[in-house]
Amino acid sequence: MRILFLFAILVLASCTSKPESVALQNIKIARDSYGVPHIFAKTDAEVAYGLAWAQCEDQFITLQELMAACKGMLGEIKGKEGLVADFGIKFMGLQEIAKANYEKDVTGKFKTYLESFVAGVNTYAELHPEEVMLDDLFPISGQDVIVGYLLGNLEVSHAGQDLAKIMNGTILKNLNSDIPKGSNGIAISKRKTTDNKTYLAINSHQPLEGWYSWYEAHLVSEEGMNILGGTFAGGICIFHGANENLAWSHTVNHADFSDVYQLEMNSENDNQYKFDGEWLELKEKKYTSWFKLAGPIKFPVSQTIYESKYGPTFKTEQGVFAWSFVVGKSIKMAEQWYNMNKATNFTEFKNAVEMRGIAALNFIYADKNDTIYYLSNGSFPVRNPKYDWSRILPGNTSETLWGKELIPFDSLPQVLNPKDGWVFNTNNTPYSATDSLSNFKETSLNKVMGYQSKGLENNRSNRFLELISQYDRLSYTDFKRIKYNNQYPSKMMTPKAINLEDLMHLDAAKYPDISDAIIQLTNWNRRSDLENKTAALFIVSWLEIDKIRTETGRNVRYGTVTEEDCVAGIRKAKKELLEKYGALKVPLKKVQRLIRGDVNLPMAGMPDVLAAMYSKEDKDGTYKAFAGESYIELVRFGEKGVEIETVNTFGASEKPNSKYYTTEMKLFATQQLKKMTLNKDEILKNAVKVYAPIGIKK
Repeated sequence: MRILFLFAILVLASCTSKPESVALQNIKIARDSYGVPHIFAKTDAEVAYGLAWAQCEDQFITLQELMAACKGMLGEIKGKEGLVADFGIKFMGLQEIAKANYEKDVTGKFKTYLESFVAGVNTYAELHPEEVMLDDLFPISGQDVIVGYLLGNLEVSHAGQDLAKIMNGTILKNLNSDIPKGSNGIAISKRKTTDNKTYLAINSHQPLEGWYSWYEAHLVSEEGMNILGGTFAGGICIFHGANENLAWSHTVNHADFSDVYQLEMNSENDNQYKFDGEWLELKEKKYTSWFKLAGPIKFPVSQTIYESKYGPTFKTEQGVFAWSFVVGKSIKMAEQWYNMNKATNFTEFKNAVEMRGIAALNFIYADKNDTIYYLSNGSFPVRNPKYDWSRILPGNTSETLWGKELIPFDSLPQVLNPKDGWVFNTNNTPYSATDSLSNFKETSLNKVMGYQSKGLENNRSNRFLELISQYDRLSYTDFKRIKYNNQYPSKMMTPKAINLEDLMHLDAAKYPDISDAIIQLTNWNRRSDLENKTAALFIVSWLEIDKIRTETGRNVRYGTVTEEDCVAGIRKAKKELLEKYGALKVPLKKVQRLIRGDVNLPMAGMPDVLAAMYSKEDKDGTYKAFAGESYIELVRFGEKGVEIETVNTFGASEKPNSKYYTTEMKLFATQQLKKMTLNKDEILKNAVKVYAPIGIKK
């Protein structure tokens, strides 16, 4: 019976939609003791299939939710919340963009790779129907995956925030994109290290769970792929990581990746807008999605938007607005990452980057030849400099209409092998990436690119600059100490609160009811280690200040805090700490926690320190970490090859019944790393499980 059962599984697997280029017997998935999948195969396409299988084993719920949104079906799974995502993606036109460009832009070896990944997901769904959340969700297609990449690019470019502001009626109040939590990337030349090695810190700050939380994987083929790093559910290759020759990190950059236009409408025909002196008709676009009410009950919901020469167009109470975004100009972002995964030297890597499929993001790069590089990447259209592109633009002239031409790659902020031997980015201005003499100079072109100007730093960049200035040369221990630093700089500021330092210098005598809290903050060492007894006071104060400024529309780039904001924040924090803990001086470990399942650990860090952590009040009154430090990968290139240490927040699997659900939490919470290798023999020797995608042990 056992032989018949295995035979039946093999037959079923062979009947699924597996491309001819994939031979399942060529694929091995080796799980290490932490559950990280190391995928070995003869071809790249077979690796893609194995990666899809491993992701489904570990993150099938998240992957299904993302694919459902990409297909406009999330409302059938998550009700109202899903319906909002469905219509957002449809309003952006992402499905139309992918469909219109797929056949001409997704070709050759990359197409085989992508569609092999898709086949792996579809096969897993077919063999595990009990895990499928929606009957008609599968099969997914390569186009669906590309929609996911477009959505992710929109997320990191913040373009979607402009759409949200049109839809919720705040567009006329403010058009500045919100500043996200951020990431760090640091590259150090061997000219500045004590062990003659080149260092790179890959240090993303992302949500700890959900669509854009990290998934670690190692991909190896006999066609030249051997890369370890982080990806997301639905990611077909590594987004940032290291191979035997080079490594790179991404951080989010802040520039003008979308524009909003107010149309001049015909008073006698509300479907006509003026363009270069002529009245043109808006194109009506009606979208329908299904809304889950309860159990199997669902019903259709329809929404109408319009399209003008500028792009998706919306009729609101404040007027008619159109929206353009750079992400939709290319669908080659996944192919660019694939080529970056395969690059063996800086020339090949830069050739991949110059594809310009990835519309935004900073790149921080290092390799075995001691090349270090910083690029603030952006696919910016050539814009007319006579207009202020940071504001709402007139939608009645071709002078504000984007063409197909992009600002040249060489005009983007970038630094190659600077004199002092280091480059970095912490989401700060791209004109402060290294020593002052080697920085890329801001030009008048930035008026149409919209990067943060020189001088607009954040707490992490200011602290890094304080720390790096202390070293003529630094050891790997020093490098780790900088990466894990959890102290604010001597002058605090964020791009949304440029005078944040004022919080630390209030007059205690002026506010006797909170004078003790003010004095405590004034005397604070600005650290957020577990035993620190003032960090919690600051965190709760800052969360309240942030809330007040958000509610009043002041939580924007170049924003400030008022004395009234600071007093209200401290007053709230004092009240809360006294009620919950009976004291103002409370060790951070009692307040901020890292929680998953039954594991509940103390968590250091706070907003916008290098080892950043963001938390929100949990049901038991403590603060649960939800974003910040997440996947960390530290890389060293030396004479003996590449050395890698990594850690992820929780574990390889999101499934509570998996033994890999919380395997890395203790390492993560105590700022420790696990040693990793790219050596196949060593991995297979120490693997706790090796199997083929269909789940039969080899």
